[in-house]
Amino acid sequence: MDRRRTQKAEPVLAPGMDDGQELERSAAPEEIERGEYTKVVKLSYDEVDAAE
Repeated sequence: MDRRRTQKAEPVLAPGMDDGQELERSAAPEEIERGEYTKVVKLSYDEVDAAE
């Protein structure tokens, strides 16, 4: 069996990229026209103490 097919690839960013800053940057109009953009959804977990 091909070894590459059994390993799951994790998404990675290029070395040296500041992931927070780069992922929050909006695509330029030219990039949008060419379809060179990715929709990013940011989820946050809001923990509330139910005892209150």
